Amino acid sequence: MHLTGSRVAAVAAATVLSLAAVLGPAFAQAPEQKAPEQKAPEQAAPPQPAPQPQSPPGQAGDPARAERKTRADQTVEAGRTLRGPAAAAECVWLGERVVGLLWRDDLDTAFRHLELYDRFGCPGGHVQTTFRCVVRQGNIDPKATETLNARVHACWLDPEFVPAPPAAAAAAPAAPPQGTNPR
Repeated sequence: MHLTGSRVAAVAAATVLSLAAVLGPAFAQAPEQKAPEQKAPEQAAPPQPAPQPQSPPGQAGDPARAERKTRADQTVEAGRTLRGPAAAAECVWLGERVVGLLWRDDLDTAFRHLELYDRFGCPGGHVQTTFRCVVRQGNIDPKATETLNARVHACWLDPEFVPAPPAAAAAAPAAPPQGTNPR
């Protein structure tokens, strides 16, 4: 096979493009990514206090275990309260995450979770009614003990959920009418 000028140029261009595709990500890394340098002894950090003895995993003091237990309890509660695919553990977990992400305006992540939610065969209408329930209740008071996750879970179990009025507002006596009283 005889190489002409145009064929040589085409082969060279193809080689450069393939090298750029392979080596491009390596050159895209920041040049500042170096191994951390060791400090001189006089610059060494002050000694850290001895770590507190932790309870072994599986005991009541383990926050990760408590969170898993809470999540498991919520999933069981959803299974008892709801019927159909909305009660499935994967639908509860993904659906509540989608609603929470929508509330926080993280739409890109919410839609990625929603694709998984749909792929598991979970009912899209339940996400819609749950989000409507969360939005209908207004902003969460930063001083209130209620969290977004608790509100989303309550709305997931019952999309018609209406929270009880705060105890302080319910216990406050009615103010007497202002103005002159007729005699």
